[in-house]
Amino acid sequence: MLESLKQEAYEANLALPKHGLINLTFGNASAIDRAKGIFAIKPSGVAYVDLKPADMVLIDLEGKQVEGSLRPSSDTPTHRRLFLAFPEIGGVVHTHSSHATAFAQAGREIPIFGTTHADYFAGNVPVTRKMTPAEIGGGAYEWETGNVIVELFTQRAFDPSDYPAVLVNRHAPFTWGKNVAKAVEVAVATECIAHMALMSLQLEPKLPTIEAELLNKHFKRKHGPGAYYGQPDSGKSIS
Repeated sequence: MLESLKQEAYEANLALPKHGLINLTFGNASAIDRAKGIFAIKPSGVAYVDLKPADMVLIDLEGKQVEGSLRPSSDTPTHRRLFLAFPEIGGVVHTHSSHATAFAQAGREIPIFGTTHADYFAGNVPVTRKMTPAEIGGGAYEWETGNVIVELFTQRAFDPSDYPAVLVNRHAPFTWGKNVAKAVEVAVATECIAHMALMSLQLEPKLPTIEAELLNKHFKRKHGPGAYYGQPDSGKSIS
């Protein structure tokens, strides 16, 4: 069932350690078939070197496991919450990549200092509020993790396409895209810009964020109706 979807999710999961985004088994990727309302996600705790396409677990948007003998990722409810809240996305990635996670643990946004960041985001990479004891211990921790992300984007009226990543306070980043390959690309970019931001702050602790004109130029040349970077409709992302 949905073999191509499982293959897509499998390839995205293998790309995470390939790009240095994963330690041990921390992290996961999922891909959704919107027409069927089913997504494929990595099984919980399985080493990446042992993964096979058939291991991918199929979950519907009601949270029911519809195929797979293995237990799905413990972060599955967070992925499901994001798929429900952001209907334009086709894939979600969660990592504990070191530099982005450092910002998340500190409860700090990744400030937008330069054009590399502006190529992917319309501003700082946002960070959620801290989760409450009730949200953490109430029996639906992973679903509530998704809720604090959705709350942030609702309160700040963020378009998920303009801000394709978020840092969960005290936790780590989640990224997304029109497909899971794009979500992987954004995860790579998020770790890259987090690393550069930390180095920039070491060099200049009072460094201001990028000028609005330069930010808008770089973001809009890659995104939106006037975009002219790259080839039209190539649909390709890194893997």
